[in-house]
Amino acid sequence: MQPDITKITINNNEERIIELLNDLVFNPRIKALEWSEITKQTPSLKIGYPGQHLASLIMGMEGERTAARGNDICDGTEIKACNRVDQLDKCKECGGKVMRIESHCPDCNSQNIKRAKDSKWLFGIKSNEELEVLTVQTNRVFLLLFDYPGFDDNDFDTIQIQAFEIWNNSPRGANFRSLMEHYYHNIYLYHIENNPNSTPAPYNFWPDLFPFYQCNPISVFDCIVTDANNNPEIDIRYYVSPNLDRSNLPSLIAPVSLLKVNELRELEDANDEAIIANLNDGYSIEDFRELFSIENDKTFTRHMKEILNGVNEELRNYISLRQMREPRIVGTQQRANRN
Repeated sequence: MQPDITKITINNNEERIIELLNDLVFNPRIKALEWSEITKQTPSLKIGYPGQHLASLIMGMEGERTAARGNDICDGTEIKACNRVDQLDKCKECGGKVMRIESHCPDCNSQNIKRAKDSKWLFGIKSNEELEVLTVQTNRVFLLLFDYPGFDDNDFDTIQIQAFEIWNNSPRGANFRSLMEHYYHNIYLYHIENNPNSTPAPYNFWPDLFPFYQCNPISVFDCIVTDANNNPEIDIRYYVSPNLDRSNLPSLIAPVSLLKVNELRELEDANDEAIIANLNDGYSIEDFRELFSIENDKTFTRHMKEILNGVNEELRNYISLRQMREPRIVGTQQRANRN
């Protein structure tokens, strides 16, 4: 989990990151917001290539001048970006489309708006060769996330940008390899064999679901942009130096709310030390052990959320990897019978 320091050639990273975000993301976005008031077109800007520029600065490494082909970064790192900023929303009353900058539905004037945050990282694997590149030849997967920290409070003027690394060739990245292998062999190939005229969806890697945390992502960058819709102020709150060995950096702590009841019950086998590190103040290992005598799943889950402050990497090792279920393919005759 040590980056190849011979490939780190970009310096003054934090200063350049702020410059780049202003030049390629926020200044163009403000112009797009201004034009959206006139054209009523979405101001959402594609973050793919700006995201690659940003990734290069965060990692201190150049790309390979290959656009969509070849390595994203000169050390072979794979970059994926997820942008939840300026997604198109929907009116709950009439079903009309609502832009993120609009507080009312333009069709029925309702304020009852369903705000979207369903963007995710997509991994398309269409051959054994692509699977091998991602899970064997690639050492690091770099994940960028643009979203709103105040989404639940309808604060769309503050934007957070985060970056995570998964070192998929390390023991800590074994779950990522398993997820990609399971997707290709049990989802993609299964779909192709049973429904050859359709194109299987890529693997959806959600930032706010438990499988993401099971892959032990390490936070390497975090910044907050305030007044993002008018006069953006960029504050880099956390940044891991490009040449720092990641081996001893902790991975993200998973919120207890993301676990299913069967996964929580698997924690009964965890050792005391792993549990104690995740207990809220005022609770003991005995309090935790007593929970497993509760048969009612809702009561058990509620108390587990009270006792645990999260599930760290060590404690997650006691939980089975959550896999995608195989798709249910409906044949032509079955469709005919349904109709």
